[in-house]
Amino acid sequence: MFTGKSNISAGFLFLTLFMLYGFFLIYLRDFAPGKEQWIADYGVGAHFESRLAHVHGNLFALLNIAVGLVLLRFPQGSSRWISGLALAGMLMPLGILAEVLFGVSPIFVIVGGVSMVVAMGWLSFAVWQAEIRP
Repeated sequence: MFTGKSNISAGFLFLTLFMLYGFFLIYLRDFAPGKEQWIADYGVGAHFESRLAHVHGNLFALLNIAVGLVLLRFPQGSSRWISGLALAGMLMPLGILAEVLFGVSPIFVIVGGVSMVVAMGWLSFAVWQAEIRP
């Protein structure tokens, strides 16, 4: 179920969605009615959190693409777990957005962040142990 291909596909989809979200943030800053207030509040509260979601969404999308490419090259016994953890890492930016928009608990932010850190550490260890053939 979880494979490198899943990470690549989900990563590109996530990248697309968070790029579109970035365009929405640009609209709010430059063109929306009340943009002066948006600019004044840009560095605090929901505005700051919104930018954090955008940045982490794009970063985690690129990380999933990288993880997917590596897993396709070095299939290991732990590949499914690493793939699943990297995909679960996408809960972090979604959790930030859910927190800003709906007041949801930050549990998804924590679970997503920890999942991505564990996935990166596990993948680095798996690649280190892999025998690389030219």
